[in-house]
Parts: sequence; structure tokens; C-alpha cells
Amino acid sequence: MLTPRVAAIHDMSGFGRCSLTVAIPILSAMGLQCCPLPTAFLSTHTGGFEGFTFLDMTDEIPKIARHWGSLDLDFRAIYSGFLGSERQIGMVTDFIRDFRRQDTIVVVDPVMGDHGAVYQTYTPAMCEGTARLALQADVITPNLTEAALLLGISYGDLPSGETGCREIVERLSLDGQRSVVLAGASSGPELTGAMCFDAKTGRTEAVQTRRVPQEFHGTGDVFTSVLTGALVQGASLPEATRRAVDFVRACAERTAAEALPMREGVDFEPLLGLLIHPAQN
Repeated sequence: MLTPRVAAIHDMSGFGRCSLTVAIPILSAMGLQCCPLPTAFLSTHTGGFEGFTFLDMTDEIPKIARHWGSLDLDFRAIYSGFLGSERQIGMVTDFIRDFRRQDTIVVVDPVMGDHGAVYQTYTPAMCEGTARLALQADVITPNLTEAALLLGISYGDLPSGETGCREIVERLSLDGQRSVVLAGASSGPELTGAMCFDAKTGRTEAVQTRRVPQEFHGTGDVFTSVLTGALVQGASLPEATRRAVDFVRACAERTAAEALPMREGVDFEPLLGLLIHPAQN
């Protein structure tokens, strides 16, 4: 049986545990072949570092896509995240059109910002384009900041609490046309996790765990990588969300105990064994 392939369209940050340096090992541990399509190469991610380098890979994306097309590659999932330029949005849309098959799962992490602020490399035009790109997805995984941008409202006007998070995912589902997993959603004090709307069942469900009282960079990439891997393995959306929530919590607990600097991301590598699919044991 052919090992399922996932096309991962993200940046590559040399240091800081995010994007492709997270997606490749996580998807590999889950028994999947991760095929990276880098949107940019940075020396570090953009959070907490100064003086980082940024190499725009826009011109390479269509060349890679054409070559992969000539090889007749088949992807069980297409998973996009951080984009390096406005032009890339149309290129990723074209990639989805050209490589999507009947059983392909398209996961779009609409990476634009966090904590109410837009990332410094994202322009208003890029945010608008990211919202258009998300229309192609079977599943989107925004955080609260990105949910506000997709809804066209200010971060401060987002509805709060479990009821508010349910309203957000249901509005983002476009009348049930796509699944939504709202990362960082809390249904109560000392809790965190996600709220998910499953387009297959029409159900909304809170997936919660205890909060680790510390912030870490890269947890969104860890979360969506695990979610994508679990969906390819055949898990339902709530099951995949539970796996992602629990793995992020385990990584956060380990990292907090080690007192690593926030900007280094979560120390997930020693915990990759938790992700190995039972069929691989």
C-alpha cells in the first residue's frame, strides 16, 4: 500500500520550531510522506527575533508544481499555512485546483496573525487573499485573531465564551459548506483547546483540556499538522481535533517544565512517539 502523501505549503524557518520544521517530522511520525513546498526560507520565524533573513520563494512555486504535475503525483491532503507574498495566494489556489482529487483533503491554516495583531509580513491585500484561499478548503484552522479577519470584524468584537466560539465556527462554516476548527478556543476558566464544526455531520463540539499558563510560538503549526495527519489516517474531525489538542498540551507541559524561551517553540521532538499510528506499532 502506497504511503499517503501530504503536500505541505509553508515557509521553512531554520530556527524556532514552526511551519515545515514542525510539519515534516509530525506527519512523518504519523506514517505519512510529507512533500514540502516552501513559500519562503527564513533564518528564524518572525516572532521574538530581530534581524531575521527572508528569502521569497514565489518564483519557484509554479516550477515545483509543474514538475510534480509531470510526475503525476497524487496527494491525500494539501495543507497550506504561512505564505510569503500576495502572488503566492493565486499560486496555491491553482495548486489546489490542479492536484485535488475526489479523496483529497484540503486543509488551509489561514495564517495571518495572533493576539489581535497581524503578522508584520502580511499586508491587507494578503489578508484579503488568504480569506479567498480559505474558500477552497475542506477544513480551516484559524485562531481567534484570524477568525476575526475572516469574518471582517475587529478582534475586540468577537463573541466570547463557549457560546461565542460556537457562533464563530458556525459563521465561518459558510452555512455548513466547510469544516472549521477554531484553535485556542476556551469554554471556561483554566481550559483551552478548540471548537470544531464538522461539515459532514453538521455538529459543533468543544474539545478542551487544561491550560498550561504560558505562551509558546509554533503551537498552531503543531496543532494543524497533527490534525491534518489524523484526518488522513481516517479520524473524524472531533477525533482529529482531540489528538491535536492533547499533543499540543503534552508539548506545552514539557516545554514549560524546561523553562525554554518562548520564541524557541515547543519541545515536541521527544514526544513524537505519541503520534505513531497504532498500525505502525
